[in-house]
Amino acid sequence: MQTKLMYLSDLKFNIDTWKRELRFHFNEMDTFQEKLEEIVKREQDPMVLVKLEVFQNRIMIEKDAISKLLHRCRNKMANIINADINENIDGRLQNEQNTLKEDMRTYIKLHYELKEEMMDYFLEVL
Repeated sequence: MQTKLMYLSDLKFNIDTWKRELRFHFNEMDTFQEKLEEIVKREQDPMVLVKLEVFQNRIMIEKDAISKLLHRCRNKMANIINADINENIDGRLQNEQNTLKEDMRTYIKLHYELKEEMMDYFLEVL
């Protein structure tokens, strides 16, 4: 039973950490959007504006992905809070955790690739 409580505590910690990171990335995308809006006001080059529009679309997609992951984290946290203390820890909770973990890993990789591309773009046009 003590092992189960420690395991659930560890899961809660992971989910809380992911939620903080996702909220940070969501706010970061708002900051990037603001910078793109500054660029659109002063740029006339059509190629610069085409790339800008692509980044704006990618920001919308990114924010949607963040919202979906946050929703999954909230659902996972509810499952942990309502978990049957007698349920086997190798069962449903662990399987759900692994898929969320992999999705977070993939999301973070893609987020930093987008961020790097945007920073290169900003260096190019600013």
